[in-house]
Amino acid sequence: MILVSGFNVFPNEVEAVIASQPGVREVAAVPQPDERSGEVVAVFIVRSDPNLTAESVIDRARTELTGYKVPRHVYFRNELPKTNVGKILRRALREELAKPGLQ
Repeated sequence: MILVSGFNVFPNEVEAVIASQPGVREVAAVPQPDERSGEVVAVFIVRSDPNLTAESVIDRARTELTGYKVPRHVYFRNELPKTNVGKILRRALREELAKPGLQ
C-alpha cells in the first residue's frame, strides 16, 4: 500500500488504469519517498509502443483516478524485476527508489 498524505492508495488500482492504456506491456506502482506528502505514487512501465510518453500516462490517469492516486513519477524500463514464477518484484523497485539520487 502507498500512503499519500494519509490516504491509502492500492497499487493494483493504479496499475489497472495504466495497464488499460494502449502501448503499456507491464506496469508496477510503488511508493516513492516525498518530503511534502510522505510518499507519492511512482510507476515503472515496460512499453510495447516506443511513442508512449510519461505525459500521456499521467493524463490518462488523471481522467480515471482521484488526484492523490495519480502517479507523480513515471519510469520506463526494458523489463521489470520478477520472481521465478513471473510475479513483479515491487520490493526491488521500492528499494531502488529509496536510494539517494533518484528523487
